Amino acid sequence: MEGCKSVEELLRSPFDVRWVAADEVALARWRAQNLRLPAETVAATRDQLADAGSYQTNDGAIAIAAMKPARLPEAPDGITLVLDDIRDPGNLGTLIRTADWYGVTTIVASATTADFYSPKTIQASMGSFTRVSVYYTELALFLAAQRVPVYGTFLEGENVQTFRPASRCMVVIGNEANGISDAVACTVTTRITIPRFGAAESLNAAIAAAVVLDNFKRLQ
Repeated sequence: MEGCKSVEELLRSPFDVRWVAADEVALARWRAQNLRLPAETVAATRDQLADAGSYQTNDGAIAIAAMKPARLPEAPDGITLVLDDIRDPGNLGTLIRTADWYGVTTIVASATTADFYSPKTIQASMGSFTRVSVYYTELALFLAAQRVPVYGTFLEGENVQTFRPASRCMVVIGNEANGISDAVACTVTTRITIPRFGAAESLNAAIAAAVVLDNFKRLQ
């Protein structure tokens, strides 16, 4: 994890933080806030942090934490976001951040979806990865076993601006280029769509998720 904001989010989370390097300003602020710093905490300059990290610049901190064990929830509450083959780690990070904004804490993803722990995913999530859990599984089998409505985003379907969703449901967002796969589409109980008023062929996956979640939260 790189960057003061992201590392601070990590220190406030249940993640097991093993090592932190930060500049004196960040360390002093975190100690004043009584944040839980690991035994292996070292002071470093901005140049040292930039050299040690994967980015050309670093605004004050690097941390290492243990990954959480991935456990698939049996019956998630509220809205569960389902990602079918989201390949871009930046898109995945933005989707995690979007889910966090709307209070969605569980994402279920296909095995071909980008890695949750990719540096680009973590960076794009802006700390939201500490509050949103992502589980990877065989989506078609998982969705077929659900006893809640499964809503899938398509170019044609129920208008998300007027459709009233169930309080517990699954919302499927498809691949950036190809949309929802045929196998997953067979498990969708209701197709939903975002009304189009212009000439664009499609929406970015994270933008589509934000529009759907905003309408679902408003109409539930």
